[in-house]
Amino acid sequence: MADSLVIIPTFNEIENIELIIHSVFALEQDFHILVVDDNSPDGTADAVKALQEQYLNKLFLEVRRDKSGLGTAYIHGFKWAIEKKYEYIFEMDADFSHAPTDLIKLRQACIEGADVAVGSRYKKGINVVNWPLHRILLSYGASFYVKLITGMRVHDPTAGFVCYRRKVLETINLDSIKFIGYAFQIEMKFRAHLQDYKIEEVPIIFTDRIRGKSKMSASIINEAVFGVLQMKLRSLFHKKKF
Repeated sequence: MADSLVIIPTFNEIENIELIIHSVFALEQDFHILVVDDNSPDGTADAVKALQEQYLNKLFLEVRRDKSGLGTAYIHGFKWAIEKKYEYIFEMDADFSHAPTDLIKLRQACIEGADVAVGSRYKKGINVVNWPLHRILLSYGASFYVKLITGMRVHDPTAGFVCYRRKVLETINLDSIKFIGYAFQIEMKFRAHLQDYKIEEVPIIFTDRIRGKSKMSASIINEAVFGVLQMKLRSLFHKKKF
């Protein structure tokens, strides 16, 4: 059995899902994939099912009844991965904004001592392709804001391309995670930081999606901006829950 599982949450990713699955399985390193689909009306789950015979015992699918948010999709996947005893557990988008070949670099960082390896857009300058200037400024500014509020020395705390060692996910209380949007990524790193896990950033080049539609919205941004301050206060006054 492979020791590495890539969790890919999906909602209406029919244009990308087959390509991303083939790309991950084409890597020299043996990765398994778990797609957590939120009952996509475009047939994303059906496309995954059609590939499962080709990738027997390597490609797995969990279909949830409703569109319940990125964070809960990953938590569903984390619990599944812990139960199956995978050692290295990855978060990755379906839209090729994260290059599948970089999975190997994240895994190697954990093999060499990191507890959490983050595919970082900002460790060495700004490595983002096809984003408009206002989107770059928003993301980079959010990262600075998160570092200021939380005290984490992570250049890209909102990054969604991450490898966790299983022990990290086993010790974080996943049921107490509050955020369901992109702020989920911040909260996961913050909780690992509070438990003194080693977080290492691996420079990557982030490329904005070519196919399909972005899931970014105003509510997601508000959660990230206002939620971070609330999260920091909760960590100070309710330490046991963290």
